[in-house]
Amino acid sequence: MWLISRCDLVFRRRRFVVAVLVTALVFGMALVFDGVKRSVRNEVPRTVEMFGADRWVVPDGVTGPFTTTAVFPADVAEGIADDPGVRRASPVVLSRSVARVDPDKDANLIGYVPGSIPPPPIEDGREVRGRGETVVDQSLGLSVGDDLDVGSRTFEVVGVGDQLRYNFGAPTVLLTLRDAQALTFDRGELAMAVAVDGTPSSLPDGFTALTNDDVISDLDRITKPGVQTIDLVSILLWIVAIGIIGSVVYLNALERTRDFAVLKATGAPNRAIVGGLAIQSLFLSIIAAVLAVGVAWLVSLVLPFPAELSSASYAQMFAVAIAVGLVTSLIGARRALTTDPALAFGAA
Repeated sequence: MWLISRCDLVFRRRRFVVAVLVTALVFGMALVFDGVKRSVRNEVPRTVEMFGADRWVVPDGVTGPFTTTAVFPADVAEGIADDPGVRRASPVVLSRSVARVDPDKDANLIGYVPGSIPPPPIEDGREVRGRGETVVDQSLGLSVGDDLDVGSRTFEVVGVGDQLRYNFGAPTVLLTLRDAQALTFDRGELAMAVAVDGTPSSLPDGFTALTNDDVISDLDRITKPGVQTIDLVSILLWIVAIGIIGSVVYLNALERTRDFAVLKATGAPNRAIVGGLAIQSLFLSIIAAVLAVGVAWLVSLVLPFPAELSSASYAQMFAVAIAVGLVTSLIGARRALTTDPALAFGAA
């Protein structure tokens, strides 16, 4: 039966080639969307974990330090640091500005006391040590030694990091706490959160402590609508792929009605006929999935938003491609199984 299926593929090769190419494009776009979704989901915990904090101290009523603007004197951190259950308490400024690159880009600003948090993930250069220095995400296209204009000030890039982004891929600019205060509060010695290593036994009046899970959940709330939209588009793309492969398999089954009648008249079991259609459908979907890897790679090169294409993404795509192939084979199987063997003896 697989020889008959192979010969039929060769006979109708133009149709199958077109179907494979179109399906590969659909699979590739679905893979890219999955990579974008993974990037959005991963950047949130990655950003929170970068601070090495166990608790985040914020004013009462604040849902999270990254999504709410609420300021307080930065020296509140000194009182928290004196708590016996606290190993380190670091005041931070978390805000947004515009990075003056070509073209300008919205950027996240993180201000902290140098050395008060673990080193950020730097690919080239070093972390910030003093005022006038910055570490930036590589998506800004800057190198160590370049100047970066943020607001009304110019900073020297001393480090370039990878995956320093959040808020749907917005690049992050790391500064000293003083520089961030000057940009955000016009030199006011204020903070927006205190990243605490340890668990404070008590807090100043008017403050509460959030866990990392609380902060991550708050940031996820901002990205949730976008992630849901990506999921919906991905589902629609898989439905389109089912439609493309299913239409080809069904059209093929219509044209092979006489073949099915002859096979059934000569005693071929139904499972063999259905298996032949499944072979064709799986061949089409798996070849399309292989080509989709190249499509996704090419699209990701020009995508303004980073897409994280992991081995899990590829494994998921091939699993879905196999499922699509099996489901679409049933479309033609129904036609084959209802074919009357008597047609084998009818007029041509």
